[in-house]
Amino acid sequence: MKRILAIDYGEVRIGFAYSDTLGISANPLETYKAKHTDQDFEYIRDIVKKLDIGKIVFGLPLNMDGTEGDRVIKTREFAEKLAEYVSVPFDWQDERLSSVTAEDALIEQGVRREKRKNVIDKVAAVVILRSYLDRTN
Repeated sequence: MKRILAIDYGEVRIGFAYSDTLGISANPLETYKAKHTDQDFEYIRDIVKKLDIGKIVFGLPLNMDGTEGDRVIKTREFAEKLAEYVSVPFDWQDERLSSVTAEDALIEQGVRREKRKNVIDKVAAVVILRSYLDRTN
């Protein structure tokens, strides 16, 4: 089985996490500062190749009432553009509260506020991927 890449898309930062080849563990990869150019998509394409990714899971930032707002539209547009660069299937995972869960975990671990800003997105991607793996396995 190939790895799964989770993406926590944000307009400023993009968090990445990946699974092992068995689809059991969710591992943080990095937080990437978005450039809003083709370079973002080329960067992700390189991750897909390097890690032998077989599927990409996007966190779907639904509103708390389950409706889709502007953030969902921007995430879907980003995914559509990424599809021009990679040929792996996409899936979606409800990411409501993933950033809150990630921040709570970082606070519990004693990570200082300044450092949390730099890692919150990749930790949120781990939360998204863990939720996806739990839901699909």
